[in-house]
Amino acid sequence: MTEVPRPRILVLANQKGGVGKTTTAINLGTALAAVGETVLVIDLDPQGNASTGLGVDRKARKISTYDVLLGESSLAEAIVATAVPRLCIAPSTLDLLGVELQIAGDKDRAFRLKRAIAELAPAERREQIPPFTYVLVDCPPSLNLLTINALAGADSVVVPLQCEFFALEGLSQLLSTVDQVKKTLNPRLTIHGIVLTMFDPRNNLATQVVADVRRFMGDKVYETVIPRNVRVSEAPSYGKPVLLYDLKCSGSQAYLKLATEVIQREKQLRAA
Repeated sequence: MTEVPRPRILVLANQKGGVGKTTTAINLGTALAAVGETVLVIDLDPQGNASTGLGVDRKARKISTYDVLLGESSLAEAIVATAVPRLCIAPSTLDLLGVELQIAGDKDRAFRLKRAIAELAPAERREQIPPFTYVLVDCPPSLNLLTINALAGADSVVVPLQCEFFALEGLSQLLSTVDQVKKTLNPRLTIHGIVLTMFDPRNNLATQVVADVRRFMGDKVYETVIPRNVRVSEAPSYGKPVLLYDLKCSGSQAYLKLATEVIQREKQLRAA
């Protein structure tokens, strides 16, 4: 039997809320699927906005990432298809709020997600789930045990950063957490890139923030910048990624460019 390549696992993390993290998870996943990748979004945020934004009704979330982290269900059992071809999601529920207390005393508490993803490949063959090439994990806006689980099982971290005055505040804390996880839990973990979001070219401060972040982080910052775009904001209320809601808008085109850039970086990483 031909060996199925392991998917690349990218975590979207930033402990600061409102930076476009979930929006990026939804739309980067959609854009990757649109260019031919097969993508699984894992919703690890108790708010479940990624699930809602991809059209999964709360009443339809019979099995969620809560059940997966508790070991009561497999990740394969939690996966549901979305309206986007080649894009699936493992949805979350508010139950995730209590998972940290429930597994805090377990020795393997930081590796629950890593194990669940590792068990996915045999299940794909057995249960006719398409083999995923990318897994995107949407984390809560905090550096808690859910985020640590994501980082412990990931290859790389994608950091959404809003183009605003406090953009760099907290970035050093996230980078420190990533470094600590790399030393103690996951030696292969890297920063895949920083994606600047909600950019308004009419705002001089936003332009200055872009320059500051590029100077501070260098080539870790993606060339693609996600603009502030009303269509991107409207799309989740219709349960759609912006690429389905309005393909031609500037936000959709930016996420398609970001997907191409992510794939290009992956090729460079594999060649290195």
